Amino acid sequence: CKSRTKQVFVFATVALSSSLAPTKGRTIMGGDGYEIVQFPALRDNYGFLIHDTKSKATAAIDTPQVEPILEALRAKNWELTHIFNTHHHHDHAGGNAELCSKFSQVQVVAPFLEKEKIGRVDQAVKGGDIIKLGALTFHIIDVGGHTLGHIAYFCPQAEAAFVGDAIFAMGCGRMFEGTYPQFTESLKRISSLPDDTALYCAHEYTMANAKFALSVDPQNPHLIARAKEVESKRANNIPTVPTTLALEKLTNPFIRFDALRAELNLPPDSSDVDVFAALRKAKDSF
Repeated sequence: CKSRTKQVFVFATVALSSSLAPTKGRTIMGGDGYEIVQFPALRDNYGFLIHDTKSKATAAIDTPQVEPILEALRAKNWELTHIFNTHHHHDHAGGNAELCSKFSQVQVVAPFLEKEKIGRVDQAVKGGDIIKLGALTFHIIDVGGHTLGHIAYFCPQAEAAFVGDAIFAMGCGRMFEGTYPQFTESLKRISSLPDDTALYCAHEYTMANAKFALSVDPQNPHLIARAKEVESKRANNIPTVPTTLALEKLTNPFIRFDALRAELNLPPDSSDVDVFAALRKAKDSF
């Protein structure tokens, strides 16, 4: 609906430290019926809270580190009601148990295929499922590849997708458990979202990703301009997350299959899986 309040981005006046110190640099996004709070955690993670302003329900998207989550909740005077896990890795689900002990009513939503690895799970979900947070709707997307059961949460009202480690700004996650065909299809599912979707990636990897992207797509003018912008932002400790799907389609080699096929000197009839596999292998050794 084009008439809804447009998402706004307000950056805190305190700069992020180079180690993404969790007490600094909180970023707040808001719109009609929701608020999103972004904050740094651990060494290079980002954590997110999404809040339904009508019901007052609040979900933590992954739990990389407990104290930054608690601090963000206190700052907004919100009560944690849900945890939405994208996958089982410790820097995404490691804070679940402590937060569940502090908020007895919290409901944990997590990937069906990874529920045993995550521990307590109140609602196990898989691609195609739809869940609610108050008045907000989330479509579950299968984005397996980084891990077998990795999922993303797409909220149409907020024009936002919380993608964990499936896709990053100008990059994608390492393939620890999945297969090249699986990961390729996962990235295509993300690419099928509306172009104006904000992608909330879980790590600040953008500078390193830009360097690799330039090595395989050196003549891309959009990429050249973006790399310069990212360098300036990071020099001033400004987050490069969230990104948008439209921007990724112009600059992220991992979803630019047709453009990168020639750049990688692959045969014209090579598949998108072939392109992705070549890129992922090159990035792994970059």
